Amino acid sequence: MAEANWQEKYADKIASAATAMKQIRPGNSIFIGTGCAQPQHLVDALVTHSGHIYDAHIIHLLTMGEAPYADEKFRERFKMNSFFVADNVRHALARGVGDYTPIFLSDIPREFESGRIPIDVALVSVTPPDDNGLCSFGVSVDIVKSAVANARYVIAQVNANMPRTLGDSFIHVNQIDMLVPHDEPVIEVPVRQPDETLRRIGQNIARLVEDGSTIECGIGRIPQALAEFLRNKKDLGVHTEMFSDWIIDLIDCGAITCTKKTINRGKVVASFAMGSRRLYDYIGNNPLFEFHPTEYVNDPYVISRHDRMVGINVGLEVDLTGQVCSDSLGYKFYSGIGGQVDFIRGAARSREGKAIIAMPSTARGGKVSRIVSHLTEGAGVVTTRGDVHYVVTEYGIAYLHGKSIRQRCLELIDIAHPKFRNELIQAAKEQNYLHEDQIEPDWDRMHYPEQLERNETLRDGTEIFFRPVKPSDEPALSEMLYSLSRQSVRTRYFTATMTFPHKDVQKLTNIDYRRDLAIVALVPGPGEGDIVAIAQYFLDPKTQAAEVAFIVQDEWQQKGMGSFLLDYLAQIARQRGVRKFYAKVLPENRAMLAIFENSGFHVSTEFDGETYSIELLLTPEA
Repeated sequence: MAEANWQEKYADKIASAATAMKQIRPGNSIFIGTGCAQPQHLVDALVTHSGHIYDAHIIHLLTMGEAPYADEKFRERFKMNSFFVADNVRHALARGVGDYTPIFLSDIPREFESGRIPIDVALVSVTPPDDNGLCSFGVSVDIVKSAVANARYVIAQVNANMPRTLGDSFIHVNQIDMLVPHDEPVIEVPVRQPDETLRRIGQNIARLVEDGSTIECGIGRIPQALAEFLRNKKDLGVHTEMFSDWIIDLIDCGAITCTKKTINRGKVVASFAMGSRRLYDYIGNNPLFEFHPTEYVNDPYVISRHDRMVGINVGLEVDLTGQVCSDSLGYKFYSGIGGQVDFIRGAARSREGKAIIAMPSTARGGKVSRIVSHLTEGAGVVTTRGDVHYVVTEYGIAYLHGKSIRQRCLELIDIAHPKFRNELIQAAKEQNYLHEDQIEPDWDRMHYPEQLERNETLRDGTEIFFRPVKPSDEPALSEMLYSLSRQSVRTRYFTATMTFPHKDVQKLTNIDYRRDLAIVALVPGPGEGDIVAIAQYFLDPKTQAAEVAFIVQDEWQQKGMGSFLLDYLAQIARQRGVRKFYAKVLPENRAMLAIFENSGFHVSTEFDGETYSIELLLTPEA
């Protein structure tokens, strides 16, 4: 609790904001506190009482209040430099008034400590000192603590409305040169409800989050959308650069417990928070939350020590080779590097960790694709080709790490907006990223049936994910086909030939999903997993009869895979009006013959001396 008579006890340090500004000299470097903890009263005083100040250098990370020092009329007095471009200074950078320093967030404290980025004066917000003389930095510890530790002069706005956060978030009043008491509302960031596109992105991300994972995600509508789909998860932990209101409901419903975290067990660890007053009241003096400086929270080594660390960050665009731009729109700086690379690298090195870049598939009201053949001229690479792992849009999940350029193209085109996919295929062909004969489907007619995805457990207890085949499955399907024994190839293709060229395999993965359908079975593995089986039917619309075919990798045979695939294909086919299945089976393929005989459907069989002709009646004859 705050010291009741702190203003009397520390009277020799107390001054008005106007008096405090007299300590600033021409040419000084002035640090301003971060995010919603921006000391608004001190910032106002800085410009109001700046008659004696010239060529002062304003530096900050991300500030959510007004930035009057970035106004054109103060050009001669203040030179603004930001580590992250927020709304309040973006116009200044566009006019050339301000500057931007691209830097990993975890590196900034070392720049302060070394003096390469000097700080003469730090303007920060704190809570009133407690009985021990300790003030909390409240909702923003991040780089603030390092800035204060390395500043020559510290001016703190003491705000009773600032929540007292716990952890490595305190400064003793003796380390503050001047205290400026001024209570004002802590800046709030309204909760914006996600639209359907963002909800689908959140749903896709949630598929990658396992029970017991530790997550990192920040502010904005994607974390808000994700939270909705994490409510049924168990024992999630949080180690994140920042968080917002989304965290409250996940704690209250029991999804976030932090009990399975590898380090800082039982604690939500963050460096700053931005949200509503409800959030600030929730975290105040709450021992579940520990706020730590950026040099700890964003250290990739610390991040990597969390098992199942899931780092979720956003991008502005990604090219077909996997380069992610997150800080600029062409030559125009829009945001910043922030902690994206810190968490991408930390999560990637975590045991069973996942590094995720999320973004809508389009921008400008759907006019442009965010998945592009090449980055916009002037755009900078934040996450490199070598660092990228998962990319998520509303159309699905692409896993790129360790994949070739051709595989990356197929994966990313799969999750691009359908109206841009063939344009991307054509561009990839021009760059020789894809084969010249790569199929360009009719995406207006070919809609991936997400509703057909399902998880099942085989009779031996193995968890299998079944879903419709995708064009990007071609490399994985080819790998599965080449892993088959000669006997399996013969029973499926009636030949011992072991050749599965691109021109043939891509026909299996590019289907219309309406007339023809193929379901693949995936077992857990890197990315989305390994394909171990495929079941297909090819419909004759004139007769409403479909030829069926099954391939199950040798080591996955005799586990009930074929029976499930036949039953599932039959369910789908009947719903679509298919009357019957037919197939040809070699006599030695006793397992497949047994699957048909035990299917529960009316089965008729004819043998011509070489093969059995099988018919399964899916619907009763009229």
